[in-house]
Amino acid sequence: MQVKAASKASRLQPRGILKNAMYISIEGVIGVGKTTLARLLQDEFQAELQLEVFEENPFLSNFYADRARYAFQTQIFFLLSRYHQQNRNVPDVLQRGKNLITDYTFAKDALFARINLEGDELEMYYRVHDALAEKIPRPDLVVYLSAETRVLMERIALRDRPYERNMEESYIATLNEAYEDFFDNYFQGVPVLRVDTNHLNIISRREDLEQVIAQIHRRLAEAPRQTELPLS
Repeated sequence: MQVKAASKASRLQPRGILKNAMYISIEGVIGVGKTTLARLLQDEFQAELQLEVFEENPFLSNFYADRARYAFQTQIFFLLSRYHQQNRNVPDVLQRGKNLITDYTFAKDALFARINLEGDELEMYYRVHDALAEKIPRPDLVVYLSAETRVLMERIALRDRPYERNMEESYIATLNEAYEDFFDNYFQGVPVLRVDTNHLNIISRREDLEQVIAQIHRRLAEAPRQTELPLS
């Protein structure tokens, strides 16, 4: 499946960060282990954490039960919540010279919108997203965690979040395909490290975590670093 391309303005715009401060974002499909990895990397990089606040979305459980009915409300709530969190916190951390790790990117919100919305609702979403995306700093590195749909469903079942119990495997499969297209076509100008997590257990096997950490260090050494913060 080819996901509809994001509008030009919604693509990541050139943004810089304070010299010597490092900004890493972890990305991937629901259940792949983004938050777990972000927490485990915090000490390694002496970084501050910014975690996605999704459980506060009042439409989320209804969305998983009836996606067509609750998609627009869910997406707009997420968009505004993520914008307020990143627009306030990311520049503050980086201007203080602190490293930052997040378990999501602002850009990925548009991926979900292209799957869940259509017609006038999608166009309305794009107008709001495009206006907000201009103000969000971009990461030094995006770590993209991938896994097969079967593995993701097992991990989702294992963590047993109440609002995810009605999640359909077909929806996760659609997200998986969309993420692949997203990372092939969206993150232009931002280094991406792909990590296959199908056979990794970064919680129980220290060697697996160290393997991921080594890959991140190598990719950061290769990537160009920004030296200025975006204009406010």
